[in-house]
Amino acid sequence: MERIKYFFLSRSHNYLPSWAVLLKDLLITLFAFCFAYTLRYNFQLSDTTLYAMNLQLLPVEVASLVMFMLFGIHRGIIRHTGIKDALQILKAVAAVAFFMLAYNSVGYYFFNPLIWHIPYSVIIIYAMLTSVLILFTRNAVRLFFYWLNSGGDMTRVLIYGAGSAGLITKNVLQDDQSRTTKIVGFVDNNPGKIGKTVEGIYVYSTSVLNTGFLRKHGITEIIFSIQKIEKAHKRELIEEVLLKTQLTVKEVPPVTSWINGEFSAKQINPIKLTDLLMRNEIRLDNQHVCKQVEGKRVLVTGAAGSIGSELARQLCKFRPSLLVLLDQGETPMFHLENEMRQHIAEVCAREEQATPMVEFVIGNVADHERMTRVYEEFRPQIIYHAAAYKHVPMMERNPFEAVRVNILGTKNMADLAAEYHAERFVMISTDKAVNPTNVMGATKRAAELYIQSLNNRLQTDLSLDFMANDDDLPNIRHLSHRMKLKNPITEFITTRFGNVLGSNGSVIPLFEKQIAKGGPVTVTHPDITRYFMTIPEACQLVLEAGALGKGGEILMFDMGKPVKIADLAHNMIRLSGLVPGKDIQIVYAGLRPGEKLFEELLYDREKSLKSYNDKIFIADGNPAPYEEIMEHIEVMQEIINTGIHNLTITGNSRNHTFLNGHKAYGSHHFSYSDNNDLRAEKMRLISQLKSLLPEYKSNNSIYEKLDVAVVRQHAASI
Repeated sequence: MERIKYFFLSRSHNYLPSWAVLLKDLLITLFAFCFAYTLRYNFQLSDTTLYAMNLQLLPVEVASLVMFMLFGIHRGIIRHTGIKDALQILKAVAAVAFFMLAYNSVGYYFFNPLIWHIPYSVIIIYAMLTSVLILFTRNAVRLFFYWLNSGGDMTRVLIYGAGSAGLITKNVLQDDQSRTTKIVGFVDNNPGKIGKTVEGIYVYSTSVLNTGFLRKHGITEIIFSIQKIEKAHKRELIEEVLLKTQLTVKEVPPVTSWINGEFSAKQINPIKLTDLLMRNEIRLDNQHVCKQVEGKRVLVTGAAGSIGSELARQLCKFRPSLLVLLDQGETPMFHLENEMRQHIAEVCAREEQATPMVEFVIGNVADHERMTRVYEEFRPQIIYHAAAYKHVPMMERNPFEAVRVNILGTKNMADLAAEYHAERFVMISTDKAVNPTNVMGATKRAAELYIQSLNNRLQTDLSLDFMANDDDLPNIRHLSHRMKLKNPITEFITTRFGNVLGSNGSVIPLFEKQIAKGGPVTVTHPDITRYFMTIPEACQLVLEAGALGKGGEILMFDMGKPVKIADLAHNMIRLSGLVPGKDIQIVYAGLRPGEKLFEELLYDREKSLKSYNDKIFIADGNPAPYEEIMEHIEVMQEIINTGIHNLTITGNSRNHTFLNGHKAYGSHHFSYSDNNDLRAEKMRLISQLKSLLPEYKSNNSIYEKLDVAVVRQHAASI
């Protein structure tokens, strides 16, 4: 038997030519027509009947040849015959039957009815027999190839979803020659389907997702094949499977991503963790963004980063006249330029639009002279400010750079936007700016305050100018655009959201590397939670918020429910087909400097106001006056000017050891060590930052002593 299988399998890449399939079908029609006559006359054919049958056979065969070729039933691959092929066969046979009826009418009026007339019962028997035999032979070939591929080690799977998508998945898996799959059954939670069969495959309830049933049937894989389902519900179902079983979980992609509208087994891929974190799709009205961006000169800072690069991709389709992409990283910008050239060409070809001008600029936002030249050369009308240092532990050790880029760099870009009369400035902030416990979050909060205070100051100055000339001007806040001033003031908007999946600092790539190495997976704390959203989703909301804002607001995004990082680690291990705690250990390493357990999106004193988009909220808070914030920033600028040049990077002498004449390092490998003057400058800088932000309380950091000192000073004053 194995030799027979090998013989046919070795030749399975060869397909029967179309002419042979057509000849086979014509032979079936020949047999069906003769047998229909024989059956009609109870196996007793007279000479006259035989003569009539033979005379009618030629036109029937010619009609069959024409109809079969017209409907193309001979062009399908027999082993892959599906429902569409069966429908075409039925249509072709029905067309031949209608030809016979027309043939009867012609014969009745113009020829001898006894010779040319085909009995109606013969036509009915012929049509039924031809359809059955053609379909039978094709399904027999299909079953034969399924039998050929059924030997050896088979992957035994369950298909979650017994609807139309599940049926398509079953057929695709059975027809695929590159894998040996045994479909044990469907799983569905619809009571009307449970206990029934779909094309011979039994439908089980979700209660079979237990170790006993799976082990008994040798099931190792489950495929989610549900198209019309909300992502939140789908996530719950998948997490339930991961929790109850150790199966490999895969999914069928959405219909929109099927290649040329066709689905193949190669498109069934393992579920990724990012799929579990995605919420229901956020639908945005891009008309607002298009109206704002079309024909404008747009600048994106931090363009080579995760958010900046996606903003650049999405902005292309809104037809800006000029897109300036700015970043300080040479190599990331080189890769971005190569990608964007191709992306822009594809977008313009698809949208049938003119190719926008794109400039790639290297520069640091904290370099005032360089940024002045950029503004002078390109005169941007809309600025998306995504440039910032974002890694919490790194900025905790490098506060000078955090303040220089995140605060002073933002001040540079905002001041120049106002000076060069940009229409709109959109700053991207973070949830870590709310009640910050680290340097990075505190610097982003300080940048938020500066942006708000600058916007308020410009609006106040404008209103005073107008009121000096006219005491009765309504809605003075937005006169710059309403009155179409020659040099309109800039509207400053801040967007605030949490972690983004797939970003350079995301925890997921780190977990993937740790799992690939066999573990352990390191989590800082068992209770630590974070908000997550995808990069494209975040950028869509940034663009929408930029178009929605009126100036001075902090716009927040609906981040959904926070996710436990420990749960992410468990799910990632399970998705890899491993068991947490058995195959891969999870180690809790403790909170890093500046890290906190729970992130927030809103201050207690801020009010969350609804916007026209139910996924975007407005944080209504009153920042300190511009002059007060500037006093703090000027002091920090002075500290940086005197202290940043003294920053040194040395090894931690307490951890040094020597092996074979070479210097090695202990558990921390490499650390930052300051001399006394530099440490004092760091403390002075952070003390000034805390003075600006009373809510900034350090956590697990060397700067906690500053908070303790403030508490003691307050207690002493009491």
